[in-house]
Amino acid sequence: MGEEEKDKDKDKVKAKKDKAPPKDAILIEQLPNLATPNDAATSTTITKPPSLRIVPPLNFCPVERRLYRSGQPSAINHSFLEQLNLKSIIWLAIEDPQDNFLRFIDENNINFFYNLGYDSIDSNSWDGLSESSIKQALEVIADEKNHPLLVCCGMGRHRTGTVIGCLRKLQGWNLASVSEEYRRFTGVRGGRILVELLIEAFDVGTIQIDKEVAPDWLIR
Repeated sequence: MGEEEKDKDKDKVKAKKDKAPPKDAILIEQLPNLATPNDAATSTTITKPPSLRIVPPLNFCPVERRLYRSGQPSAINHSFLEQLNLKSIIWLAIEDPQDNFLRFIDENNINFFYNLGYDSIDSNSWDGLSESSIKQALEVIADEKNHPLLVCCGMGRHRTGTVIGCLRKLQGWNLASVSEEYRRFTGVRGGRILVELLIEAFDVGTIQIDKEVAPDWLIR
C-alpha cells in the first residue's frame, strides 16, 4: 500500500470519529449505571457443589415432545433422566448396557426394549440396523403409551441416528434435512454413508400408524 493510500485511510478513520452522532442518539456514557455492590448481609457464599447434579447424557437431545435421544447414560446422568419421567427406553446397541444403567431402569420401572439392534449373534457394532430392527423401533415410538421415551445406543450416533432418520422420513422430512440432523451428532469423524443410504432406502410404507394411539406430532 502506497503512502497516498495510507493517508486516505487515515482521513476516512478521522472523518468517522469527527462525525456527530444522530440527534436522538443515546451515548454509552449517558446510560445509567444500575450496578449495585454485593450486600454481605444478604449474599450467600457457596462452599460446596450442589448435592443434585443435573447432567444430560452424551449426545442428548429432544426429538419431539416426550421423545428423546442420547448415548448410553452413565451414573452421573441418572438424576437428569429422573426429571424426564421416562416410561420406556429403546436400546439399539448390540452390547449389553452397563449394570448401573440396567439398575436405574429397574428401580424406575421403565419399559426396556432391547435386542432390536441386531438379528443374529454374529452381528458386530459396525453393522447397520436391519430393516426389521428399524421397523420394531418405529412401532414402539409410534405408540404414545410408551412415552416419555428415550432412544439410545452406545454413543447416540449411528444406530440412534438411523432410527431417528427413518422417523423423520415417516414425518415427511426431505432427505437433505434428515442427513443434516444425522451428521450433527456424529462428531469429528463424520457420518457413515451406509447409514444415510439405509435411511434413504427404508420404506416408510411398511410402518402402520394407528391414529388412535400415535402421538399428535406423528399424524399431523
